[in-house]
Amino acid sequence: MIGVIGGMGPLATADFFSKVIQCTPAEGDDGHVPLLISSDPRIPSRPAALLADGPSPLPVLCAIRDRLLTAGARALVMPCNTAHYWYPQLLRDCPVPFPSIVAVGAQAARARVGPDSGGRVGLVATRATLAAGVFERELALQGLKAVHPDDETLDQLSLPAIADVKAGRVAESLPKMAQAVERLLDAGAHCVLLACTEAPVALSGASPQLHARTVDTTLELARHTVQLWRELGRPSSPPGP
Repeated sequence: MIGVIGGMGPLATADFFSKVIQCTPAEGDDGHVPLLISSDPRIPSRPAALLADGPSPLPVLCAIRDRLLTAGARALVMPCNTAHYWYPQLLRDCPVPFPSIVAVGAQAARARVGPDSGGRVGLVATRATLAAGVFERELALQGLKAVHPDDETLDQLSLPAIADVKAGRVAESLPKMAQAVERLLDAGAHCVLLACTEAPVALSGASPQLHARTVDTTLELARHTVQLWRELGRPSSPPGP
């Protein structure tokens, strides 16, 4: 099975779970990817740790990682972009595959923009993700340049939309998130990377035209998770007690 370090936030983790199921070509229950999901909303706030000297989530993230490994996880994923600031430490001494949502998202953005270098990719993300430069290195490796939202877009649209999703107000989040994406496109982005896992939830009711201009990091990680399970070779039965 594949362990999921989730709960950041719960709806985003549920969205990842749903997308893994949707991406799996299964005819019955036994064709799906076995996931061991830790959805623990008590993980310390990632933005508070990065921007306001709050407690680091790393000790809790490491403890969850180790519990999933002890429980038999053969690979790990973490459907939270901001938490990937601590990904290098989580990856250190990790004995199983642990793909990065940041890396797979940047690769998907590269595929969306096309083969020419210099593509401009808008980022819908938390202020902490933007301030920490979580995506810049991976985008640069793909020959891409990040386009950040201006402060007005961040403060009045994308961050309130993210907060709406965390509070379960999904319908209220849609117009704000859609406008945030449109502003990045108007600023010259060739596509917009949904670099916060609440963003795809907010945009779930958006038009197909808007979806065509975005890259969903949750969906890309889900696709990668399905492929990873195939590569690992699933056992014919679960482990015994």
